[in-house]
Amino acid sequence: VAPAIEEDIALGNIGLDLIGQARALLTYAGEVEGAGRTEDDLAYLRGERDYLNVQLVEVPNGDFGATIARQLVFSTYQLELYERLQGSADPTLAGVAGKAVKEVAYHREHAALWVLRLGDGTEESHRRMQAGLDAMWPYVAELFEGDEVDRSLSTERIAVDPAGLRDPWWSSVSSVLAEATLDEPAPRWRARGGRRGIHTESLGFLLAEMQHLHRSHPGASW
Repeated sequence: VAPAIEEDIALGNIGLDLIGQARALLTYAGEVEGAGRTEDDLAYLRGERDYLNVQLVEVPNGDFGATIARQLVFSTYQLELYERLQGSADPTLAGVAGKAVKEVAYHREHAALWVLRLGDGTEESHRRMQAGLDAMWPYVAELFEGDEVDRSLSTERIAVDPAGLRDPWWSSVSSVLAEATLDEPAPRWRARGGRRGIHTESLGFLLAEMQHLHRSHPGASW
């Protein structure tokens, strides 16, 4: 739960930006696939194991400190990714990145300001912000795990190898943590396999809610 209604609205607007980015990428994925599937087909008719996302984005929001910690981690990653993807040899991907980079720059700034406010605030806000980071940190390393496809497309200047984003990402995030008087967590375990279709139980609940209406009325236009 956000501490004020204005923050609820801000988080909602960030969510709308991310939906817009997803729609653009799913529409293009359908075109590249060439099997006649639309963005709705890819969003609403895939099974859990067909989603190849990192586990960070599917874990429950929980405390506001955890929500903001995840937003900082993920939006900083997206910013580094889209900045580089603007130079893609694929003009569609470059175009999507050019629009998205402006949005995620705001998302990252918004999250960073909250991390500073909570981390360098009261004893209670500091404790909750650190707890939020501790909860999200086991999912961080997976962001930078690529595979042969990533490396091949990176060589062809179409995509970006996520392994190359780790150092600039940490440089950006660590400066925020230092200013907020927060410690880098030391997780005892780490998430693996999201990009291979291995997910937490949370994704199943998310998909059940997200896909219910579309699957209940197949073929309907919205």
